[in-house]
Amino acid sequence: MKTYTLPDTNEKETVVQNMFTSAATAYDINNTVLSFGLHHLWKRLTISLLDIQEGNTVIDLCGGTADLSLLAASKSGKTGHVLTMDLNFAMLRIGLEKVKAKQSASKEKCSVAIVQANAEFLSLRDSSVDRLVVGFGLRNVSHLDAALSEIYRVLKPGGRFACLEFSTPVNSLWRQMYKFYSFALLPSIGKIVSGDQTGIYEYLPASISRFPNQETFCSMIQKAGFREVSYRNLSGGIVAIHMGVR
Repeated sequence: MKTYTLPDTNEKETVVQNMFTSAATAYDINNTVLSFGLHHLWKRLTISLLDIQEGNTVIDLCGGTADLSLLAASKSGKTGHVLTMDLNFAMLRIGLEKVKAKQSASKEKCSVAIVQANAEFLSLRDSSVDRLVVGFGLRNVSHLDAALSEIYRVLKPGGRFACLEFSTPVNSLWRQMYKFYSFALLPSIGKIVSGDQTGIYEYLPASISRFPNQETFCSMIQKAGFREVSYRNLSGGIVAIHMGVR
């Protein structure tokens, strides 16, 4: 299996943004193909656990194509507000198209706004957000501690944070099978579906393998100031939902 070298911290933002710009058009279909459709179930469960209430202000950080935003909007209702925040313009453009399609289909205003933003420097007031969710995005930021600090800052006291992210399978055999799929098969399938030549489908499994495991990430969330920190493994730990309360 070919070894992929992750970009260093100083180059990471530029490299990753170029990759996601190239992959944006095929991103949703590749998510479905590569996860065998499971990402839809994972996202619905994450939003359910976030306990969004009618009228809540919700941030979908690193929200890209707005899947989680649309699910959150169905919970926050007509009086709520959902912001899809992502640094990548091409991904946000796909998200905006989906929001407009949802609005057209329902004949009602969809309470989702699209905002280009860096997860490490959020242009939001302190304690201004009821709920914040991140789906498969925090491993792409250059400084994870800075992003967690910003998430904590913008949430209201009692506000809830949920992070859906690829993690470490709990069974050693399952771990080896997942590693083979991620590094040997996923890059080839991703390239075939998307036609991408930037290396994003080599980058993704490499970035997953470098992301903190469940317990380590819990410790980082606690260090950022959150309480009631917990996680829930899905699909044998291939994915985990981490939760915390401000």
